[in-house]
Amino acid sequence: MKVKNILVSQPQPLDFEKSPYGEIARKFNVNITFRKFFKIEGITAKDFRKDRINLLDYSAVIFTSRNAVDHYFRICKELRLDVPETMKYFSISESTAYYLQKYVQFRKRKIFHSKENAANLIELIKKHKTEKFLLPCSDIHKMEIPKMLEDNKITYKKAVIYRTLASDLSDLRITDYDLLVFFSPSGIKSLFKNFPEFVQGDIAIGAFGSTTQKAVHDAGLTLTVNAPTESAPSMTMAIDQFLQCEAKKK
Repeated sequence: MKVKNILVSQPQPLDFEKSPYGEIARKFNVNITFRKFFKIEGITAKDFRKDRINLLDYSAVIFTSRNAVDHYFRICKELRLDVPETMKYFSISESTAYYLQKYVQFRKRKIFHSKENAANLIELIKKHKTEKFLLPCSDIHKMEIPKMLEDNKITYKKAVIYRTLASDLSDLRITDYDLLVFFSPSGIKSLFKNFPEFVQGDIAIGAFGSTTQKAVHDAGLTLTVNAPTESAPSMTMAIDQFLQCEAKKK
């Protein structure tokens, strides 16, 4: 198949020319469009109260993203709650842990992070089993961490503090693209919300991560480009390899 136009369901890198995507565009003479397929909207304090969750009943918080960090402290502010200095924070990655500095003083004794690995995060949490954990999340979230918490008999509570909503993509002609690249199941849902009669046809589909790949299959689509793999740990490397293979077929 001839690939000329690629749609990536993420915001454009700040320095596109120096990014791996910029290199792909030059190397294969392709056009790459970036468009966020979904948006984040915070749950209001009024709606959050309906769940009857007292945030200060919990002595530790688990963060899986920067969105979770921002909306946790936003809802605390809206509810006029002062987060105690004794609160412990467990983050899925180092970058998320350091992002906490936007809201709290960074102290090693109360901020812990894994190596972007859920299993490693659970091992950290198990060392603090006496804590009561809060898991701030979206209405659409992966079940991997909740399941691990339950399997390890960790006392925790999910708190839905923001929603994941489909972006308005009505200005796009989805059939103009030869390759669509997705990074979350929310992107697949947004595709069909915006284009309910979408038929894949000759369009290639790329997906990063097992949950996104499952969403592609569940939607009845054919997965063409997948990452991470041993040879392509990143999506850009997977796209590069795919385009190289297609070029050889000409």
